[in-house]
Amino acid sequence: MKILVTGGAGFIGSAVVRLAIGRGYEVVNLDALTYAACLDNVAEVAGCDRYAFEQADIRDRAALDRVFAVHAPDAVMHLAAESHVDRSIDGPGDFIETNISGTFNMLEAARKYWLEAGRPEGFRFHHISTDEVYGSLPDDPEVLFTEETGYDPRSPYSASKAASDHLVRAWGETYGLPVLLTNCSNNYGPFHFPEKLIPVVILNALAGKPLPIYGDGSNVRDWLYVEDHADALLVVLAKGAVGRCYNIGGENERSNLELVKTLCAILDEKRPRADGVSYQNQISFVTDRPGHDARYAIDPSRIRNELDWRPSVTVEEGLARTVQWYLDHEPWWRALQNRDGVGQRLGRGT
Repeated sequence: MKILVTGGAGFIGSAVVRLAIGRGYEVVNLDALTYAACLDNVAEVAGCDRYAFEQADIRDRAALDRVFAVHAPDAVMHLAAESHVDRSIDGPGDFIETNISGTFNMLEAARKYWLEAGRPEGFRFHHISTDEVYGSLPDDPEVLFTEETGYDPRSPYSASKAASDHLVRAWGETYGLPVLLTNCSNNYGPFHFPEKLIPVVILNALAGKPLPIYGDGSNVRDWLYVEDHADALLVVLAKGAVGRCYNIGGENERSNLELVKTLCAILDEKRPRADGVSYQNQISFVTDRPGHDARYAIDPSRIRNELDWRPSVTVEEGLARTVQWYLDHEPWWRALQNRDGVGQRLGRGT
């Protein structure tokens, strides 16, 4: 099978590319190489004869038509997106253009290709989305996001992803395009771009800088190790029912404050401060993000029961692996720290 992966030089996309190549798939990596992309993320597979790279923007319909015609993929895994909530607060336009208009272009290019190929039964358009489309949950462990939860996006980012989800469903219902959808919880792990919470905490800790936590740190997220997520996405592609949506969660709820304290404890063990003081002393509470959702948590029953998938690592195991990866790969993250906006407080809503 040949898979066209959009956004394959990004964080989650590159994990999918690496795993798919490792499992014998052919992969075409389509990426615009915007600020959060890095071809070093896929360097370990770049020399494989089953791997091809196309620098193209999903907002460029002509480029997409060319890629489909040249590579004739058997499936699409659509991950290309603007994804940082704080950046969406400051500049929502890029999120509308890429996540909504770009997904429309992908759907139309895929539909044209699928029709011209004679509607092959095995073709799939797998759209990868986020649990943030569901809005915010109360502080009740019995209340979880399911695939039937109504959409209630609260940020420009989540609204743009909700719109893209609706487009994909509409193209499935209206045109018969064989689509799959997945909505995941917060990812973390190797190659995580250094503007998100976990890499920010690790790198600020090592640099002796404050570890910023929004509000009082009580916001809760379900954490999913990125390599587990990549595995789940390939399982859905291979076994998922056409038109079906699957929520992918890590079954690891933690408040932001709990998460940061866990990271500090791991760093205390792996790279102790010279003065012997815990990294927790660097924790700093900052003004909360506008419209900050209180809690996300996924009920993964459908993917577990229908496709026999569940995460392989706990958040403590995954965080330990992640910290070690950053300690071992300083040249990778050093090269990204001077990119636009990295290390700055974004998303103030002003």
